[in-house]
Amino acid sequence: MVQLADASIDLREEILALKKERNAVILAHNYQIGAIQDIADYVGDSLGLAFRAQETDAEVIAFCGVHFMAETAKILNPDKIVVLPDKDAGCSLEQSCPTDELAAFLKENEAKNYYVITYINSSAGVKAQSDVICTSGNAVRIVEAAPKDRPILFAPDENLGAWVSEQTGRKMDMWKGNCYVHVEFTRESIAKIKEEHPDAPVVAHPECTTAVRLLADEVCSTEGMVHYCRDQKADTIIVVTEAGMLHRIQKDVPEKTLIPGPTDRCACAECRYMKMNTLEKLAACLRNLSPQVEMDEKLRKASEAPILRMLELSK
Repeated sequence: MVQLADASIDLREEILALKKERNAVILAHNYQIGAIQDIADYVGDSLGLAFRAQETDAEVIAFCGVHFMAETAKILNPDKIVVLPDKDAGCSLEQSCPTDELAAFLKENEAKNYYVITYINSSAGVKAQSDVICTSGNAVRIVEAAPKDRPILFAPDENLGAWVSEQTGRKMDMWKGNCYVHVEFTRESIAKIKEEHPDAPVVAHPECTTAVRLLADEVCSTEGMVHYCRDQKADTIIVVTEAGMLHRIQKDVPEKTLIPGPTDRCACAECRYMKMNTLEKLAACLRNLSPQVEMDEKLRKASEAPILRMLELSK
């Protein structure tokens, strides 16, 4: 055990030294393992990370998340080196909306003149076909700002889209995609944990199904969860999202008991893609400046416009 602890300390020291040597910034999503969150310069949700990627003066961005997040950082920072610990860290939502399938759908429905609002959990090719991007933290605001004279296509998360439609009263056509982690939470699994902790409020992510959201006391983005748990008077809170989020929240409210939302098959839900990143891989990507995110400039420019529109609407 001592050897493992010493190895972890040595690895942290190497990462910090490499960060200084490379003039790098380490960005980490809320779902990353605790060790990566603890060494990152900024931990946050997709919206917060997009702002930090846009604002940084660092020459290298080490993005600890999944591929579309690092790709978004590259879109906003074409002259910077963007690396990610594991190039195979993907996203089920991104996979559910392939670039060519969206293009074919929009061509087939060209007469509808869709206003395309795309969740940031998507590829650059999909972003390039969109009018504006959104995150779970700003989706309501983005939809409220959409033109009233055009039908909306919301892609790719149908659960987030349904929740936003409920909040705004705006009817939208939904792309049939979802986050494989958040749909693992069921009405039965959340009802059971509520029975075990009847005084604990439930905060859930809008990527959850309607049946789960109806059992929640609050539905909000991961960043919203931090504020909710900080302001909540209850000592125990049930948090229904990817389990890595509890590490982030616990640092803000160490005095409270946080219970991960269970699924029918396990006590908590973890994203296999988010958990592909490790301290060893982070050190290696800073050491070797690889794997890097590369992008065709024409595609980068096309995908940048709707992201910048989102950032402007989110200020």
